[in-house]
Amino acid sequence: MSAMALSWARPPLTPSQLVSYNASLAAAMMRRCCTGGGFHGGARILSYPFPEIEARWQQFWEENQTFHTPDAIDTSKPKFYVLDMFPYPSGAGLHVGHPEGYTATDITARYKRMCGFNVLHPMGWDAFGLPAEQYALETGTHPRLTTLKNIDRFRNQLKALGFSYDWQREISTTEPDYYKWTQWIFLQLFKRGLAYQAEVAVNWCPALGTVLANEEVIDGLSERGSHPVVRKPMRQWMLRITEYADRLLEDLDGLDWPDSIKDMQRNWIGRSEGAEVEFHVLDSSGAPVGSSLRVYTTRPDTLCGATYLVVGPEHPLLDQVTTSEQRNAVKDYTEAALRKSDLERTQLQKVKTGVFTGAYAKNPATAEAIPVWVADYVLGSYGTGAIMAVPAHDSRDHEFALAFGLPMRLVVSPREGQDWDQKKAYAGDGLLVNSSYEIDLNGLSTVEAGMKVTTWLEKIGLGKKQVNYKLRDWLFARQRYWGEPFPVVLLEGSGEARPVPENELPVTLPEIDEFTPTGTGEPPLAKATSWVRTIDVESKQPALRETNTMPQWAGSCWYYLRFMDPRNKDALVDPEKERYWGPVDLYVGGAEHSVLHLLYARFWHKVLYDIGVVSTKEPFQCLVNQGMILGEVVKIGEGYVLKHDQSIRVSARAHKMSKSRGNVINPDDIVTEYGADSLRLYEMFMGPLRETKIWSTNGVEGVHRFLGRAWRLVVGMPLVPGGSFPDRTLATDTQPSREQLRTLHQCINKVTEEIEGMRFNTAISAMMEFINAATKWNNRPKVVLETFVLLLSPFAPHIAEELWHRLGHSQTLAYEAWPKAMEEYLKGDTVTLAIQMNGKTKGTVQVAVGADEAAAVAAVLDDKTFTKFLDGKDIKKSIYVPGRILNLIVK
Repeated sequence: MSAMALSWARPPLTPSQLVSYNASLAAAMMRRCCTGGGFHGGARILSYPFPEIEARWQQFWEENQTFHTPDAIDTSKPKFYVLDMFPYPSGAGLHVGHPEGYTATDITARYKRMCGFNVLHPMGWDAFGLPAEQYALETGTHPRLTTLKNIDRFRNQLKALGFSYDWQREISTTEPDYYKWTQWIFLQLFKRGLAYQAEVAVNWCPALGTVLANEEVIDGLSERGSHPVVRKPMRQWMLRITEYADRLLEDLDGLDWPDSIKDMQRNWIGRSEGAEVEFHVLDSSGAPVGSSLRVYTTRPDTLCGATYLVVGPEHPLLDQVTTSEQRNAVKDYTEAALRKSDLERTQLQKVKTGVFTGAYAKNPATAEAIPVWVADYVLGSYGTGAIMAVPAHDSRDHEFALAFGLPMRLVVSPREGQDWDQKKAYAGDGLLVNSSYEIDLNGLSTVEAGMKVTTWLEKIGLGKKQVNYKLRDWLFARQRYWGEPFPVVLLEGSGEARPVPENELPVTLPEIDEFTPTGTGEPPLAKATSWVRTIDVESKQPALRETNTMPQWAGSCWYYLRFMDPRNKDALVDPEKERYWGPVDLYVGGAEHSVLHLLYARFWHKVLYDIGVVSTKEPFQCLVNQGMILGEVVKIGEGYVLKHDQSIRVSARAHKMSKSRGNVINPDDIVTEYGADSLRLYEMFMGPLRETKIWSTNGVEGVHRFLGRAWRLVVGMPLVPGGSFPDRTLATDTQPSREQLRTLHQCINKVTEEIEGMRFNTAISAMMEFINAATKWNNRPKVVLETFVLLLSPFAPHIAEELWHRLGHSQTLAYEAWPKAMEEYLKGDTVTLAIQMNGKTKGTVQVAVGADEAAAVAAVLDDKTFTKFLDGKDIKKSIYVPGRILNLIVK
């Protein structure tokens, strides 16, 4: 059956059936009485019959596949691809924070369909990853079973909220038909040298016998069991994302993304221009020992101010330069430092720690012997893993120098009129001072001095100009079972990596019952010995399958492309479909994914662009981050507690929802009590989409009352108190008055404008204003009611479909044309005219649009407000600006 010409999936309940249905719901819904309803004879009275309505229309949409986007492309229509960030289906199910973004995209999708767009609005699951594997370890349940159960729960919850997803396009990263193409993309990266193996330091927990992700390590201890964690080098797969650093930066400019997110990406990539400098290491007598420390600096102009060097605890030359007297102290320090995460080490507010190595190095500009320290605020993964410390002009170096009594030298004079406060570093521009040693820089600007120093270093062979990035190559391996297998084999003996032929994809996960770590650092897949041992197809040599798996990020890097063509067995995506649907027009999700996920997806997309799989340089044209919804808090005494568990005190009037805090609101409860439309409407009415909001159950009641008023505007009151509603409507076939049309078209204009700007809260306010006006009308023209129902439908689709049907339509409203505001009704019949007398404003008066000067003067004379100003006085002259001002000159 066509989604455009539909009849009822099943007949509506009769009045007697509806009364019985309401009574059967009473026990489950007794916890709260919706304002506008109540209880009658012990049974729950509904503001409108939302349980029956929502169940019927969800079944209707399901049976008729109302929101299915045909596989064949209709190029006669403009396209709109609206996408939610790929959700992970956890066992906890949804809480009310999740549907916020989903509701926003659904409103947009429904609106665009009604505007004549061909809309792609899919949903799927990013279902590989650590949580399912951890649950398997704890319960002995296979991750696949847990994942399927969680997906079913999420899908049912989303369907209960009436989202217009095309469920025929549903995908999951855990299905072999999907990860076959994840593996195919990896092979393209491998063939182009963008995927390679390297020895990389990982978080190794000897007690647990496994590698831990960064988020599983807290203060150097495992999150599970609080066991010591050390950094240990292991063979890992890496992706050369650094090859695309410049393109990832440059192409940000053309995206319709929040500036804050663009800045986060720029900072993560961290492109900087500076110089590399060689510092010769000296022996105890001050003579060079033949080795040198290479540092990277963005401020070569401050070379004369470098009073010590700092190397990271993982620096390869640390052991070599450390003296015997300092060896034990350095060893103890580095072991402790390497148990910390990079984030812990680089926190700006942390107390600076470090140990003197006993070594010295020669500053090439001053010829001074300066001490070499090891400190954890220097990362081995950034630059050269060593820095020249200029404490007078760098805040971190300044803090370190203060902590250990190291010298400081001012080499950049603060701007005119400023003195250097030695309690903090001066990091600004200025003129060079105290910089006349091997090279004279005094009097030069910081830019001129930097260029001169770099040229001089290149001339004497102790440095060069250098562009550097904070961005590091992507560690793309996990020692887990529940992830995509790598499509490579390793030749026995040599360990050479060979690709699995593309016609043998997918390489599927073996069925194993034991997911516990091996205790040796090898992943759980190493236990599947019959699966691991294989033959390399090309060389016919014995080989071993790769036992690491891909990270959870892998499947979410390209899923937006698969939604365009989810059942294609021969290609990742059909080129024609990709050219039509790409890029994503609107991408909505939380800001917590706005760096890594987006950066990784952009990297993969650019690789696919280079090999001709996609036609656009970027995957997501417009990005919107919804704000967080915080748990409800109440004040008791002088402090605040969680409303749902008042034994938990919090420090503010709002608190992030979390299971551990006990303040998670289950949307199922809200749907049961108020209906899905009420939840959808409230999530949007709480405040601007992009801002943080505080949950309030009273607010749900408020929007539920609004929906009840909308229902009664069309249908009327119940037949008897506590009874069912009439089958008829209050609509009349009369022509609407000009005032009714003006009220309607002002609502059309406002709702349309606010949907386009994703200001859904103010769109709802406009509809509330319409209801306030319309409920006072003596007659309710059908054409006006129909138009309002269409405006309401993207926000509250269940009640809108029901009202549309009751107004006499047999087709779904999902593809009805969106109403257009008529300009003639947006202008009022009167204008406010400012009235002045002798140039001083005395008040205002209403006059007809286009009123001439005589009519304006007559309106003033008829208004008793101005009697006291005109009584006994003659009007000598009038100055009139039509529609704006009338100035009466009186004697």
